[in-house]
Amino acid sequence: MTVPTAREGQTFDGVSRFVRYANFVKLPHTVFAMPFAIVGVLLASDSHPVSISQFLWVVLAFTAARFAAMGFNRIVDRKIDAANPRTKMRELPAGTMSYTEASVAVAVASLIFIASAYALNPLCFMLSPVALAWVFFYSYTKRFTRWSHLVLGLGMSIAPVGGYLAIGGSWSEPWWMLCALSVAVTAWGGGFDVLYALQDLEFDKRNSLYSIPVALGERKSFFVARFLHVVAVLALISVGFAVNAGYLYLAGVVVAAGLLLYEHTLVRPGDIRKLDAAFFTMNGIISLVFCGFVFLENVVL
Repeated sequence: MTVPTAREGQTFDGVSRFVRYANFVKLPHTVFAMPFAIVGVLLASDSHPVSISQFLWVVLAFTAARFAAMGFNRIVDRKIDAANPRTKMRELPAGTMSYTEASVAVAVASLIFIASAYALNPLCFMLSPVALAWVFFYSYTKRFTRWSHLVLGLGMSIAPVGGYLAIGGSWSEPWWMLCALSVAVTAWGGGFDVLYALQDLEFDKRNSLYSIPVALGERKSFFVARFLHVVAVLALISVGFAVNAGYLYLAGVVVAAGLLLYEHTLVRPGDIRKLDAAFFTMNGIISLVFCGFVFLENVVL
Protein backbone atom coordinates (compact mmCIF):
# COMPACT_ATOMS: atom_id res chain seq x y z
CA MET A 1 0.00 0.00 0.00
CA THR A 2 1.33 3.41 -0.98
CA VAL A 3 1.50 6.00 1.80
CA PRO A 4 1.09 9.63 0.74
CA THR A 5 3.98 11.95 1.44
CA ALA A 6 1.90 15.13 1.44
CA ARG A 7 -1.60 15.81 2.68
CA GLU A 8 -4.33 18.10 1.47
CA GLY A 9 -5.77 20.68 3.86
CA GLN A 10 -8.41 19.66 6.42
CA THR A 11 -7.23 16.07 6.60
CA PHE A 12 -5.87 13.92 9.42
CA ASP A 13 -2.46 12.36 10.05
CA GLY A 14 -2.19 8.60 10.24
CA VAL A 15 -2.75 5.48 8.14
CA SER A 16 -5.49 3.72 10.12
CA ARG A 17 -8.71 2.66 8.37
CA PHE A 18 -10.68 5.33 10.26
CA VAL A 19 -8.26 8.07 9.19
CA ARG A 20 -8.33 6.81 5.62
CA TYR A 21 -12.12 6.93 5.44
CA ALA A 22 -12.30 10.26 7.29
CA ASN A 23 -9.90 11.82 4.79
CA PHE A 24 -11.64 10.13 1.86
CA VAL A 25 -14.83 12.12 2.58
CA LYS A 26 -13.15 15.17 4.16
CA LEU A 27 -14.87 14.55 7.52
CA PRO A 28 -14.07 18.03 8.92
CA HIS A 29 -16.24 19.54 6.18
CA THR A 30 -19.26 18.02 7.96
CA VAL A 31 -19.25 21.20 10.04
CA PHE A 32 -20.56 23.13 7.03
CA ALA A 33 -23.98 21.55 6.53
CA MET A 34 -24.70 19.46 9.65
CA PRO A 35 -25.60 22.55 11.73
CA PHE A 36 -28.07 23.60 9.03
CA ALA A 37 -29.70 20.17 9.16
CA ILE A 38 -30.16 20.80 12.88
CA VAL A 39 -31.56 24.26 12.09
CA GLY A 40 -34.22 22.52 9.99
CA VAL A 41 -35.05 20.27 12.94
CA LEU A 42 -35.24 23.25 15.30
CA LEU A 43 -37.55 25.21 13.00
CA ALA A 44 -39.88 22.21 12.73
CA SER A 45 -39.83 21.79 16.52
CA ASP A 46 -41.94 24.95 16.88
CA SER A 47 -45.00 22.97 15.82
CA HIS A 48 -43.90 19.34 16.14
CA PRO A 49 -42.35 17.51 19.11
CA VAL A 50 -38.88 16.10 18.52
CA SER A 51 -37.84 12.79 20.07
CA ILE A 52 -34.26 11.76 20.73
CA SER A 53 -34.64 8.88 18.29
CA GLN A 54 -35.81 11.23 15.54
CA PHE A 55 -32.85 13.51 16.12
CA LEU A 56 -30.42 10.60 15.99
CA TRP A 57 -31.98 9.30 12.77
CA VAL A 58 -31.55 12.78 11.24
CA VAL A 59 -27.89 12.83 12.24
CA LEU A 60 -27.35 9.35 10.83
CA ALA A 61 -29.19 10.18 7.61
CA PHE A 62 -27.15 13.34 7.09
CA THR A 63 -23.85 11.60 7.87
CA ALA A 64 -24.60 8.72 5.50
CA ALA A 65 -25.81 11.00 2.70
CA ARG A 66 -22.77 13.21 2.96
CA PHE A 67 -20.43 10.20 2.99
CA ALA A 68 -22.14 8.79 -0.10
CA ALA A 69 -22.04 12.14 -1.92
CA MET A 70 -18.40 12.89 -1.16
CA GLY A 71 -17.30 9.32 -1.81
CA PHE A 72 -19.11 9.26 -5.14
CA ASN A 73 -17.42 12.53 -6.08
CA ARG A 74 -14.02 11.06 -5.30
CA ILE A 75 -14.77 8.03 -7.49
CA VAL A 76 -16.01 10.10 -10.43
CA ASP A 77 -13.12 12.58 -10.16
CA ARG A 78 -10.33 10.07 -9.49
CA LYS A 79 -8.58 10.66 -12.84
CA ILE A 80 -8.93 14.44 -12.55
CA ASP A 81 -7.60 14.30 -8.99
CA ALA A 82 -4.62 12.24 -10.14
CA ALA A 83 -3.67 14.93 -12.66
CA ASN A 84 -4.09 17.84 -10.24
CA PRO A 85 -1.02 18.53 -8.03
CA ARG A 86 -3.32 19.76 -5.26
CA THR A 87 -5.37 16.55 -5.12
CA LYS A 88 -3.11 13.81 -6.45
CA MET A 89 -2.48 12.47 -2.93
CA ARG A 90 -6.15 11.78 -2.29
CA GLU A 91 -6.91 8.17 -1.43
CA LEU A 92 -7.91 6.84 -4.86
CA PRO A 93 -5.18 8.44 -7.01
CA ALA A 94 -2.58 7.76 -4.30
CA GLY A 95 -3.58 4.09 -4.11
CA THR A 96 -4.38 4.02 -0.38
CA MET A 97 -7.95 2.97 -1.23
CA SER A 98 -9.12 0.82 -4.11
CA TYR A 99 -11.93 1.63 -6.51
CA THR A 100 -13.84 -1.43 -5.26
CA GLU A 101 -13.47 -0.46 -1.62
CA ALA A 102 -14.64 3.08 -2.33
CA SER A 103 -17.61 1.85 -4.37
CA VAL A 104 -18.73 -0.56 -1.65
CA ALA A 105 -18.42 2.20 0.98
CA VAL A 106 -20.58 4.55 -1.12
CA ALA A 107 -23.18 1.82 -1.69
CA VAL A 108 -23.36 0.99 2.03
CA ALA A 109 -23.66 4.68 2.96
CA SER A 110 -26.44 5.13 0.41
CA LEU A 111 -28.39 2.21 1.86
CA ILE A 112 -27.94 3.55 5.38
CA PHE A 113 -29.27 6.93 4.24
CA ILE A 114 -32.36 5.36 2.63
CA ALA A 115 -32.95 3.18 5.70
CA SER A 116 -32.65 6.21 7.98
CA ALA A 117 -35.14 8.12 5.83
CA TYR A 118 -37.52 5.14 6.06
CA ALA A 119 -37.21 5.20 9.84
CA LEU A 120 -38.17 8.88 9.92
CA ASN A 121 -41.35 9.06 7.85
CA PRO A 122 -42.84 8.09 4.44
CA LEU A 123 -42.14 11.50 2.86
CA CYS A 124 -38.43 11.35 3.69
CA PHE A 125 -38.24 7.78 2.42
CA MET A 126 -39.95 8.73 -0.84
CA LEU A 127 -37.60 11.68 -1.40
CA SER A 128 -34.38 9.92 -0.37
CA PRO A 129 -33.54 8.55 -3.87
CA VAL A 130 -34.15 12.01 -5.32
CA ALA A 131 -31.75 13.55 -2.81
CA LEU A 132 -29.08 10.96 -3.59
CA ALA A 133 -29.55 11.42 -7.33
CA TRP A 134 -29.01 15.17 -6.99
CA VAL A 135 -25.86 14.98 -4.89
CA PHE A 136 -24.44 12.32 -7.22
CA PHE A 137 -25.32 14.45 -10.25
CA TYR A 138 -23.16 17.29 -8.90
CA SER A 139 -20.01 15.24 -9.47
CA TYR A 140 -20.44 15.46 -13.24
CA THR A 141 -21.37 19.13 -13.55
CA LYS A 142 -17.87 20.61 -13.76
CA ARG A 143 -17.60 18.80 -17.08
CA PHE A 144 -20.34 20.80 -18.79
CA THR A 145 -21.51 23.86 -16.80
CA ARG A 146 -20.02 26.79 -14.95
CA TRP A 147 -22.91 26.62 -12.48
CA SER A 148 -21.64 23.53 -10.67
CA HIS A 149 -21.18 25.70 -7.57
CA LEU A 150 -24.94 26.27 -7.32
CA VAL A 151 -25.62 22.58 -7.94
CA LEU A 152 -23.38 21.86 -4.95
CA GLY A 153 -25.09 24.56 -2.90
CA LEU A 154 -28.51 23.13 -3.70
CA GLY A 155 -27.24 19.72 -2.65
CA MET A 156 -26.14 21.22 0.67
CA SER A 157 -29.58 22.80 1.09
CA ILE A 158 -31.11 19.33 1.21
CA ALA A 159 -29.78 19.15 4.78
CA PRO A 160 -32.01 21.82 6.41
CA VAL A 161 -35.02 20.97 4.25
CA GLY A 162 -34.57 17.30 5.07
CA GLY A 163 -34.18 18.11 8.77
CA TYR A 164 -37.48 19.99 8.71
CA LEU A 165 -39.34 17.29 6.78
CA ALA A 166 -37.94 14.59 9.07
CA ILE A 167 -39.71 16.18 12.02
CA GLY A 168 -42.71 17.85 10.38
CA GLY A 169 -43.52 15.07 7.93
CA SER A 170 -44.90 17.63 5.46
CA TRP A 171 -43.96 20.84 3.68
CA SER A 172 -43.72 24.09 5.64
CA GLU A 173 -46.46 26.62 6.26
CA PRO A 174 -46.07 29.16 4.73
CA TRP A 175 -44.87 27.12 1.77
CA TRP A 176 -42.11 29.54 0.85
CA MET A 177 -40.28 29.23 4.16
CA LEU A 178 -38.45 26.06 3.16
CA CYS A 179 -37.83 27.53 -0.29
CA ALA A 180 -36.18 30.56 1.32
CA LEU A 181 -34.14 28.32 3.62
CA SER A 182 -32.99 26.33 0.59
CA VAL A 183 -32.03 29.53 -1.25
CA ALA A 184 -30.04 30.70 1.79
CA VAL A 185 -27.94 27.54 2.01
CA THR A 186 -27.61 27.24 -1.78
CA ALA A 187 -26.28 30.80 -2.07
CA TRP A 188 -24.04 30.44 0.99
CA GLY A 189 -22.53 27.14 -0.15
CA GLY A 190 -22.32 28.17 -3.79
CA GLY A 191 -20.62 31.43 -2.86
CA PHE A 192 -17.82 29.87 -0.89
CA ASP A 193 -17.39 27.11 -3.48
CA VAL A 194 -16.75 29.82 -6.09
CA LEU A 195 -13.91 31.08 -3.89
CA TYR A 196 -12.64 27.55 -3.29
CA ALA A 197 -12.48 26.93 -7.06
CA LEU A 198 -10.02 29.81 -7.47
CA GLN A 199 -7.14 27.60 -6.36
CA ASP A 200 -7.73 25.29 -9.35
CA LEU A 201 -8.33 28.06 -11.89
CA GLU A 202 -5.32 27.37 -14.10
CA PHE A 203 -5.67 23.59 -13.84
CA ASP A 204 -9.35 23.76 -14.80
CA LYS A 205 -8.55 25.95 -17.80
CA ARG A 206 -5.90 23.53 -19.06
CA ASN A 207 -8.21 20.54 -18.66
CA SER A 208 -11.39 22.07 -20.15
CA LEU A 209 -13.29 21.95 -16.85
CA TYR A 210 -16.06 24.43 -16.14
CA SER A 211 -16.40 26.84 -13.24
CA ILE A 212 -17.33 30.45 -12.62
CA PRO A 213 -13.63 31.40 -12.17
CA VAL A 214 -12.83 29.81 -15.54
CA ALA A 215 -15.78 31.54 -17.22
CA LEU A 216 -15.49 34.99 -15.62
CA GLY A 217 -11.96 35.29 -14.28
CA GLU A 218 -10.75 35.88 -10.76
CA ARG A 219 -11.99 39.42 -10.14
CA LYS A 220 -15.55 38.83 -11.35
CA SER A 221 -15.67 35.57 -9.39
CA PHE A 222 -15.18 37.54 -6.19
CA PHE A 223 -18.13 39.71 -7.16
CA VAL A 224 -20.29 36.63 -7.78
CA ALA A 225 -19.32 35.12 -4.42
CA ARG A 226 -20.14 38.36 -2.60
CA PHE A 227 -23.46 38.68 -4.41
CA LEU A 228 -24.41 35.11 -3.48
CA HIS A 229 -23.59 35.74 0.16
CA VAL A 230 -25.78 38.84 0.19
CA VAL A 231 -28.58 36.69 -1.23
CA ALA A 232 -27.95 34.13 1.53
CA VAL A 233 -28.33 36.75 4.27
CA LEU A 234 -31.51 38.18 2.73
CA ALA A 235 -32.96 34.68 2.43
CA LEU A 236 -32.22 33.94 6.09
CA ILE A 237 -33.99 37.17 7.04
CA SER A 238 -37.04 36.09 5.03
CA VAL A 239 -37.03 32.73 6.83
CA GLY A 240 -37.15 34.64 10.10
CA PHE A 241 -40.23 36.55 8.96
CA ALA A 242 -41.88 33.31 7.82
CA VAL A 243 -41.49 31.66 11.23
CA ASN A 244 -42.12 34.84 13.27
CA ALA A 245 -38.61 34.56 14.68
CA GLY A 246 -37.56 36.46 17.74
CA TYR A 247 -34.57 38.64 18.42
CA LEU A 248 -32.16 35.74 18.91
CA TYR A 249 -32.75 34.40 15.40
CA LEU A 250 -32.27 37.86 13.93
CA ALA A 251 -29.16 38.32 16.06
CA GLY A 252 -27.86 35.06 14.60
CA VAL A 253 -28.42 36.39 11.08
CA VAL A 254 -26.58 39.62 11.94
CA VAL A 255 -23.62 37.71 13.41
CA ALA A 256 -23.53 35.36 10.40
CA ALA A 257 -23.57 38.37 8.06
CA GLY A 258 -20.72 39.96 9.98
CA LEU A 259 -18.67 36.77 9.81
CA LEU A 260 -19.33 36.51 6.07
CA LEU A 261 -18.13 40.07 5.66
CA TYR A 262 -14.98 39.23 7.60
CA GLU A 263 -14.51 36.12 5.45
CA HIS A 264 -14.37 38.31 2.38
CA THR A 265 -11.59 40.41 3.90
CA LEU A 266 -9.35 37.33 4.14
CA VAL A 267 -9.12 36.75 0.40
CA ARG A 268 -9.05 39.19 -2.50
CA PRO A 269 -8.18 39.16 -6.19
CA GLY A 270 -4.51 38.29 -6.51
CA ASP A 271 -4.21 37.06 -2.92
CA ILE A 272 -5.88 33.80 -1.87
CA ARG A 273 -3.20 32.73 0.60
CA LYS A 274 -5.76 32.67 3.43
CA LEU A 275 -8.28 30.65 1.45
CA ASP A 276 -8.20 27.77 3.94
CA ALA A 277 -9.10 30.14 6.76
CA ALA A 278 -11.85 31.77 4.71
CA PHE A 279 -13.24 28.52 3.33
CA PHE A 280 -12.97 26.08 6.21
CA THR A 281 -12.55 27.98 9.47
CA MET A 282 -14.94 30.87 8.85
CA ASN A 283 -17.69 28.85 7.14
CA GLY A 284 -17.57 26.27 9.90
CA ILE A 285 -17.88 29.02 12.51
CA ILE A 286 -20.74 30.66 10.61
CA SER A 287 -22.86 27.50 10.45
CA LEU A 288 -22.18 26.57 14.09
CA VAL A 289 -22.84 30.05 15.44
CA PHE A 290 -26.06 30.49 13.48
CA CYS A 291 -27.28 27.08 14.60
CA GLY A 292 -26.43 28.05 18.17
CA PHE A 293 -28.61 31.16 18.02
CA VAL A 294 -31.52 29.18 16.55
CA PHE A 295 -31.07 26.57 19.29
CA LEU A 296 -31.13 29.22 22.00
CA GLU A 297 -34.33 30.71 20.63
CA ASN A 298 -36.20 27.47 20.00
CA VAL A 299 -35.03 25.26 22.88
CA VAL A 300 -33.41 27.21 25.69
CA LEU A 301 -35.53 30.36 25.86
